[in-house]
Amino acid sequence: MNNIRNFCIIAHIDHGKSTLADRLLQSTGTINERDMQNQILDDMDLERERGITIKSHAVKIDYKRPNGELYSFNLIDTPGHVDFAYEVSRALKACEGAILVVDAAQGIEAQTISNLYQAIEQDLEIIPVLNKIDLPGADPDGIAQQVIDLIGCNREDILHVSGKTGEGVPDLLEAIVERIPGPEQEIDRPLRALIFDSVFNTYRGSVAYVRVMEGILRKGEAFKFMANGEEYNAEDIGFLKIDYEPAKELRAGEVGYVIGSVKSLQDVRVGDTITTVKNGAETPIPGYLEAKPMVFSGIYPTQSEDFEDLRSALEKLKLNDASLSYEPETSKALGFGFRAGFLGLLHMEIVQERLDREFNIDIITTVPNVQYEVKLETGDTIQVDNPSQMPEVGKIDTIFEPYIKASILTPADYIGPIMKLCQDRRGVYVNQTFMQNNRVEIVYELPMAEVVFDFYDKLKSGTRGYASLDYEFIEYRKGDLVRLDILLNAEQVDALSSITHRDKAYYQGRKVCAKLKELIPRQQFEVAVQAAIGSRIIARDSIRALRKDVTAKCYGGDITRKRKLLEKQKEGKKRMKQVGSVEIPQEAFLVVLSMDEDDR
Repeated sequence: MNNIRNFCIIAHIDHGKSTLADRLLQSTGTINERDMQNQILDDMDLERERGITIKSHAVKIDYKRPNGELYSFNLIDTPGHVDFAYEVSRALKACEGAILVVDAAQGIEAQTISNLYQAIEQDLEIIPVLNKIDLPGADPDGIAQQVIDLIGCNREDILHVSGKTGEGVPDLLEAIVERIPGPEQEIDRPLRALIFDSVFNTYRGSVAYVRVMEGILRKGEAFKFMANGEEYNAEDIGFLKIDYEPAKELRAGEVGYVIGSVKSLQDVRVGDTITTVKNGAETPIPGYLEAKPMVFSGIYPTQSEDFEDLRSALEKLKLNDASLSYEPETSKALGFGFRAGFLGLLHMEIVQERLDREFNIDIITTVPNVQYEVKLETGDTIQVDNPSQMPEVGKIDTIFEPYIKASILTPADYIGPIMKLCQDRRGVYVNQTFMQNNRVEIVYELPMAEVVFDFYDKLKSGTRGYASLDYEFIEYRKGDLVRLDILLNAEQVDALSSITHRDKAYYQGRKVCAKLKELIPRQQFEVAVQAAIGSRIIARDSIRALRKDVTAKCYGGDITRKRKLLEKQKEGKKRMKQVGSVEIPQEAFLVVLSMDEDDR
């Protein structure tokens, strides 16, 4: 038991975490050269293409020290993006130590600090590592000073490695043995095992990845999930090598998998505790939370006959992603579709991309929204995540919107553009902290609705890609919000409705009308494009009718002949307007998303 080391790697996106994991697997002989490929722990093509880890992974590594002593390492790889912060916290809970990877060229970024604070809260042993030291632009001494300022370690404690070339990896393996403590051996207590991840296998059901904290889990033993009380038998248990390696038992301190013919991924919840049915533990491991969606968007098939295909695609996606939630909804403009909830914008982007790639379904997505709390005049409070659900103005007492605390790390040269961006998005300034190497951390409280549009893109473009963002939800606050409706030919298009701040409603409505005028093709009759708050029209544009030149056959003669033909045409257009319907092109639904900063 003293020869087990459980650790994870924490880093910002693109700091070389998966590449470093590849070198650890390669240098210990866990995977042979024939099976080796880049980012071996990242299963999806999407992860490899984007260079991000979407789903956390775990692998057991057998390490033989130069003196011949054998050690078992359990490496729990974690996602690096802010959307998956909860999964990171559960992975950290399963470890005794963490390797803090910092890019020797880019330095410390926001997500690094966020995950590091989580690791320190869990009381993990931190091994600071400077990666990518082989890059021409690397500044190991300057970045090392940033790390020293951040965690207060000694300069000699910081390891210099290259995940690409393998330089410094042997020293890192030795540091894992020497610095990270072994797990506590509490096998006499009732079983408590933490679920830090789960996957769905078509043939075997849900597979729970667990770290046994106390007691022993034996093959064939009856166990239960403490969050929902569901009971199953441990039909197969074992260790997580590159493939599953069956075993007869998992003891306290070990990391492995449990298969019990669990039909639904909903039962295997990340952060839940497994215990035995007989003589089980009474209290679960603290820290379990339900996965709570933060961003909501409508997903509709472009062809209505693809609706059932979309349903089955979402069902299959949900099998491997328990944090995705969806329910059917209907839109007058778009037909039948689903209202889906996501952890954040990256999560939403990934789901849309996977629907397109893995299931080959063309979809339209509506404007992303957050969930509002609406207090009615009757005293009741309802949750609203879709503009069409927003009650009429006269029935609303107060609307509360979610606020986040955003931490932005940037070179000091870009403080001005960042502060302007945050102020434009109704941000409340909290503080700023100057760090080494001309870097500064700026903290703002922002309405989440202002961040889900294009805040991250604007932040990156305004700072030439140098700034990094991390955020956490803080609370719901009262806001002066209204529902902005778009009407075409006096009919409301629910898919183009949005919830916005009253101060911005007029400008946004005017811009949407102007853009729709450009995008919607001209009809045989005049079409009015209007923006409205409740029953009050606040902006209008008209799409002129296509007109045939009915007076072309009149060569001279009395003016009344021409007028008679024009009046006849006018009557026809009026009748057509009453029965005509406007075809809306797909680009129109992206209009609110694609508006420029000065459009808002």
